Amino acid sequence: MALRITLEEDADRMVVKLEGRIVGPWAAELDRLWAEASPSLASRKVSLDLRETTYADAGGIRVLRAIYSQTEAAILTSTPWTQYLADEVTRKSNHEDSPEACDAKRA
Repeated sequence: MALRITLEEDADRMVVKLEGRIVGPWAAELDRLWAEASPSLASRKVSLDLRETTYADAGGIRVLRAIYSQTEAAILTSTPWTQYLADEVTRKSNHEDSPEACDAKRA
């Protein structure tokens, strides 16, 4: 499944709605889209809507962490998986707890 990215904007906020898998080229596309959209933020609040996200690989988590670190975005979740993803995004990263290290521990 591909990733659907929807930006909903008004004067006070920007919602980045993600539906599907944030992996590989789709993570790169999210990063590119964010690079284009972020300069226009000004003082608007950002929300990351992960309620329809089904998976994120290490690259996807890196992009989400970058967005979160720049904006301290509110993260919307609806399932244990999306809550886990939100926890991964907002957690201070260190080498031992990186997504790559978690993948290596599972292998």
